[in-house]
Amino acid sequence: MRRLDFDGELKMSFLAVDIGNTRLKWAVYDAPQPDATLLASGAEFLENVDKLAEGAWAALPAPDRILGCIVAGDAIKRRVEEQMEELWDVPAHWVVASAAEAGLVNGYDHPTRLGADRWVAMIGARHRMLATGDARPMVIVMVGTAVTVEAVDASGAFLGGFILPGHGIMLRALESGTAGLHVPTGDVREFPTNTSDALTSGGTFAIAGAIERMVQHVRRRCGQEPARYMTGGAGWKMAPHMSVAFELVDSLIFDGLLVMQQARLQANS
Repeated sequence: MRRLDFDGELKMSFLAVDIGNTRLKWAVYDAPQPDATLLASGAEFLENVDKLAEGAWAALPAPDRILGCIVAGDAIKRRVEEQMEELWDVPAHWVVASAAEAGLVNGYDHPTRLGADRWVAMIGARHRMLATGDARPMVIVMVGTAVTVEAVDASGAFLGGFILPGHGIMLRALESGTAGLHVPTGDVREFPTNTSDALTSGGTFAIAGAIERMVQHVRRRCGQEPARYMTGGAGWKMAPHMSVAFELVDSLIFDGLLVMQQARLQANS
């Protein structure tokens, strides 16, 4: 899938992979760089990853580079790698958070224990911010099976972050721990008057409260209004119920993987 661009430079296709707790998301770009063109993308529930080689990936030309982040565990990673090996003779590389990379400094007590998806999302968010304006502090939220809320200062130092249960986990915990309480889907209301709405609203505003508290922490710590980004499969449900606006970015993990792959290639050139 190599080809020459208009300047005669050799371009390489790039497969970015994001494996969360529920789904695998993938995207193929025409080059490993942030302004690359998206050529193909898709998603698969984890129980179906063994079908990728004969399904969604079957018609894809072999990528030149593969970089991914995974939080689902080694068993899933092995199953995904088996699908790749069945199709392509291209090694997959997986992100492990480090002390510093791509303009971000990792303030975690043990940097390698920071979730790869959190690290990648912060790198993607910082690049997105710098591409459109000056450096500012940031709050980055991923809303999925779990919710993570990260704080980064204007210099690119990761200050710390929250992890809390996602909406589904909250509701299942209530259902299993409370006698006679069932969890049908309700609506988000300011003043719920039925149990379904009360459960849905309670979970939504609990998450919103944690996010908004982090925004307050960053304002106080950095003395500046933070840029705010939200991503994840359930981000579109959460964003309308925030008292502070967040930019909703579906591709934040892929943005980060593109930035990281470019930086790694430049470091090795």
